Amino acid sequence: MLKRICVFCGSSVGRNPIYRESAMAVGQYLAEKNIGIVYGGGSVGLMGALAEAALEAGGEVIGIIPKALYEKEIAHHGLRQLCVVGSMHERKALMSELSDAFIALPGGFGTFEELMEVITWSQLGIHLKPCGILNVTGFFDPLLAMCDHAVDQGFIRPVDRALVITDSEPEKLIDRVCSFTVPAATKWLTSNQT
Repeated sequence: MLKRICVFCGSSVGRNPIYRESAMAVGQYLAEKNIGIVYGGGSVGLMGALAEAALEAGGEVIGIIPKALYEKEIAHHGLRQLCVVGSMHERKALMSELSDAFIALPGGFGTFEELMEVITWSQLGIHLKPCGILNVTGFFDPLLAMCDHAVDQGFIRPVDRALVITDSEPEKLIDRVCSFTVPAATKWLTSNQT
């Protein structure tokens, strides 16, 4: 059983109301399953919607925010635990340390970067934690197509592409993440392998 899941998501709500609704559904469902949330500590956008829904459902929510963002007054001050760290690197390290799995919701560059980093860590065997994508209304389709293209072109192995769990429904994604076993890192490619 997973104790906590780190959720990466936007500091904006986006243009489609379904993004906010999905973030709230993730927060509520994780609280109902007694799985804590580790997230970026913001009070705005999908981050705020996720945290509020989880808190309203009685869930554990841990926010981790760099000092520079905290000082811009976007931190969520209703959390029982808000960790203020010195940098984005410290934020991501602590998020990983406190979490048993990762889920990405719609977001921008920061969400993409955080997601790709934890998938890479899984590929390299730095952790054995599931990595999921909530593909609401096909938001991540272009990114997933790029991953498939990289497989076709020999830059990502199929076994590593399979590390990315995707679903369009919050409950199904969370259940799949909770039951997924990450395989140990496989042998590195050599110059004559594809």
